[in-house]
Amino acid sequence: MSDPAVPIGETRSPNPLRWAILALLFASTVLNYVDRQTLSILAPMVQRDLKMDDIGYAHVVQLFLIAYTIAYLVAGWLTDRLGTRTALALFVGWWSLANMATGFVRSAGALGGARAMLGLGEASNYTAGPKAVSEHFPPRERGFAFGTYTAGAMVGATIAPPLIGWLALTYGWREAFVATGAMGFVWLVAWLTIYPRSKEKAAGPAEPTPWRAILRERPLWGFALSRMLADPVWYFYLFWFPKYLADQRELSLMTIAATAWIVYLAADIGSIGGGIFSGQLIKRGMTPPNSRLTGLAVAAVLAPAGMLIATNPGIEVTFALAALVAFAHLVFQINISTLVVDLYPTRVVATVFGIVAAGSGLGGIFSTQLVGRLAQSGDYGQIFLLMGCLHPLAMLIAFVALRSHPRSELRPG
Repeated sequence: MSDPAVPIGETRSPNPLRWAILALLFASTVLNYVDRQTLSILAPMVQRDLKMDDIGYAHVVQLFLIAYTIAYLVAGWLTDRLGTRTALALFVGWWSLANMATGFVRSAGALGGARAMLGLGEASNYTAGPKAVSEHFPPRERGFAFGTYTAGAMVGATIAPPLIGWLALTYGWREAFVATGAMGFVWLVAWLTIYPRSKEKAAGPAEPTPWRAILRERPLWGFALSRMLADPVWYFYLFWFPKYLADQRELSLMTIAATAWIVYLAADIGSIGGGIFSGQLIKRGMTPPNSRLTGLAVAAVLAPAGMLIATNPGIEVTFALAALVAFAHLVFQINISTLVVDLYPTRVVATVFGIVAAGSGLGGIFSTQLVGRLAQSGDYGQIFLLMGCLHPLAMLIAFVALRSHPRSELRPG
């Protein structure tokens, strides 16, 4: 729930600025994914210049994910302490500088360090966003709000291949990192101008986060485990699918740049559609938690279709299957994220969400090395089969977590 005194399904009067805030959250998420996607798009060029093999590339990705995972815990706590406006401004500035710094690296070690710094900054987008949604949107609008701002990730991933491909081929891969990082400072001016100070001042000093109570939340750990199982699928399609298309299907950089957007467009549709779907179920009388669980079940049925890519179908079918998986994953991600915002009070929601999202990072860390070794051997078929098993298991764990422990010290009643 958004406030300990307000039951699930009710809220205070919505903030009239909430749609402008949502637009800025959408824009920050676009930038977040453009900056992280830059390396995966340019991986062949960067690997060639820095003399890195696929295992070395996997190590760089893993450094990003380790930093990203650790940052979730710190970013959530800082967001609750500093407030949404200040925390997100600080972190967007940080990750924009880190992405620009990537353009100046001269070794694989320096590349890993720069991407680790990027990871430390980028996690905050996904602790500040849920807090803003909890503060400004009623439950019936939260799924749509979550889906819309999260769709920025797929918009970023959609525009990244042609934008970054053009920048790299026109100016060089180093300049592509500098240019994409610099865009964050344009966003920063708009955020500090539009996001209201009064919300945070009216709230008074931030309350100390009740860590002991939070750590006793068994449903919270179930949701974190669910993310840990499901999110490696998205990390695979984000970091490795372009390489699969280049290495196994022998597509050129420009062909990938011109066609990979289809997958991310499907993810956009899943992001917004998944939120609208659960919101409509609430309007028809279903409780918010049950509406989110229904969304998880739909995703768990659709996502295993990606296993068929292991049969090496035609490239059009490959893109269609990858698009279906991306659609399903975002339906899953939006609904489990909104479920967390539904259940926990605004004063701790960023900290709680940081712990849940850290499960996502752990899943990425544990899966990346395995994926790297399988990719190095050229055995992408096993990767697609493995990824197809994860969403059903993740859905089952989320269902058990919610149903087994419905009460909470943080959630009255």
